[in-house]
Amino acid sequence: MKTTTDRVSLTDLRDQLRTYKESVLANLVMAGEIPAPTFSEHRRIEFLINRFIESSVSEVSVDDAGNGIGIIKGTGGEQGNGRAILINAHADTVFSEKTDHTLMVGKETISGPGVADNGLGFAVLATLPQILSELDIRFHNDMILLGGVKSLGRGNLDGIRFFLDQSPFDIVAGLCIEGIQLGRLSYQSIGMFRGEITCRVPESYDWSRFGEASAVLTLNEIINKINDIRIPRRPRTGIVMGKIDGGSSFNTLAKEATLGFEVRSESDEVVSSIETTFRNIATEVASKTGDQIELDIFAHRKAGGIPFEHPVVTQARHAMEQLEIEPRLAPSTSELAAFIDHQIPALTLGITTGEQQHNQLESIQIEPIFRGLAQIIGTLISLDQHYKTLQHESAKLD
Repeated sequence: MKTTTDRVSLTDLRDQLRTYKESVLANLVMAGEIPAPTFSEHRRIEFLINRFIESSVSEVSVDDAGNGIGIIKGTGGEQGNGRAILINAHADTVFSEKTDHTLMVGKETISGPGVADNGLGFAVLATLPQILSELDIRFHNDMILLGGVKSLGRGNLDGIRFFLDQSPFDIVAGLCIEGIQLGRLSYQSIGMFRGEITCRVPESYDWSRFGEASAVLTLNEIINKINDIRIPRRPRTGIVMGKIDGGSSFNTLAKEATLGFEVRSESDEVVSSIETTFRNIATEVASKTGDQIELDIFAHRKAGGIPFEHPVVTQARHAMEQLEIEPRLAPSTSELAAFIDHQIPALTLGITTGEQQHNQLESIQIEPIFRGLAQIIGTLISLDQHYKTLQHESAKLD
């Protein structure tokens, strides 16, 4: 099945991909049961590298950031100087080493910690070389397969940022693979900052001035002030207070409490303004209560991306149309942001349907995987054809 010049029926490809069910699911279970919290992904990267070697990927390596890299050489470039399309799946998950990572495989579903984000995406990346080789799918451009580390939370996309900063390749387009949801079509990133506010009652607390103190009450005051922030309807903006932790028992005043939050907006200016407001709130409440308040902002994204009519989006939409996948247009805070920072047009696509993301019982549907995988390969084929003759100057973002 040569695809360097021939048109491909994606419905036929979907049916062929069902023969790789065992390979995809085996890679999913083996990789997914390896704990990979952010900053501790090395064992999962070793698994990926071994899969690349077994599939005879021509160039395999681990860079100084810990990313796993495999390069499938294209037919049209000079050695080492050809253009490349970068396919990325992040290796890390939100679950700690202590979590039981056993995956439960049923007739229709697979469930377990991290199976959707991003065990399936990572498993597809690991299986791609085998599929492309056995189906004789060849590309004009080089294909770089990147298992990215340090993506989530405090990782702040450090893995893929490092790779793009150091890359000697002429990367003309990028594709980020996520486990869910099938139909996801993200081509723009929203502005964002993410962090934690921690309130601590100091050991030298002035009880005569402030009375009985509780870090929980102080944190509650901060939350009330955050709720009072006026958020514009346009550009679309939101504040997510997603995690709270504090105290040790029912009958003891809490000495420490922490709020985890994320602020998102279509406007970088709005994000910057709200960040300033957060800093002012922390300073004001600390002054009033006498508590020590630490505002730790550890992740940022810039708003940006490509337009809906960009050829990269068009190619993906065409693949979805062939496979009767309904596009779900939504901005992203994924690795897409790193491509945007480097002026590289890119997309994030999902593979299957799932539920209870970031829950230990998160699950994915097995059958839609093959449509999702056909979508990924079909998009790559179309992008490869598009960038076969396009001049370098028009390959980058406007």
